[in-house]
Formats: sequence, structure tokens, C-alpha cells
Amino acid sequence: MAGSRVSLEWVGQGLAFRGSAPGGPVVTVDGDGSAGASPMQSLLLSVAACMGIDIVMILEKGRVPLTGLAVEVDGDRAEDPPRRFTALRMTVRLAGPAPEDRGKVERAVALSRERYCSVLHSLSSDLPLDIRVELS
Repeated sequence: MAGSRVSLEWVGQGLAFRGSAPGGPVVTVDGDGSAGASPMQSLLLSVAACMGIDIVMILEKGRVPLTGLAVEVDGDRAEDPPRRFTALRMTVRLAGPAPEDRGKVERAVALSRERYCSVLHSLSSDLPLDIRVELS
């Protein structure tokens, strides 16, 4: 069975921690969001990265030219603990694809969302996600 592992250590003050995956760079996670991304911001970054990676790979296989990709995600959180995300909104901005490739781009986004993005699929299945695609 494939697995993942990370380690995290408190820096000794505030809510800041330093963590890494084996062989990877050190990342700072800060509950206050000042020394690094907060855990919830880190989760949004993970969703954005996961979908971005999927989209790049799918478009490369489909021979769709891509010169840039940016993903923005924002989320609504519940007022009461555990203050989980209750809705996500994502904007995927792509540079390079021709207007006639829009269908392939939309398909790549849908495949990531519905099948491949393991981070998104690790979240609650009832979490609404609105995605807007912009080509430039």
C-alpha cells in the first residue's frame, strides 16, 4: 500500500511549526498565519497544487500548449468548531491554449475534480466547489 509521511516540530514559541517530507524542503506552518501559511491555508494550497498538477499533466498528454497556469482558491468556513470549510471557490487561469482548446481544458479540470485530485477527494464529499476557468 502506498503511503505518505511528514514530520512537524514546534519552533518553541507561538503557533509556528516547521515540517518536511522525507528529503523535501522545510516548510513553516503557523496557526497565526504570520510566519507561514496557516493549516487551513496550507490545505487550500494543497488543493490548488493537486488540481494544477493534474491539469498540467492532462493537457500535456493532450498536446495542448500551455505557457502558464495559476490557481486561486478561497473558502468559506463554519463559525463553530471544528470550523471546517463549507464551500470552496477556485479560479484556474491558463495561458497558451487556443480558444478551440477550451473543451480540452474544461475536460482536464473536470477530470481532476471528479477523478484524480486526491487532496480534494480526501475532503468531505459534500463540500461544494465552484470552478471558473479563464484562458488568456
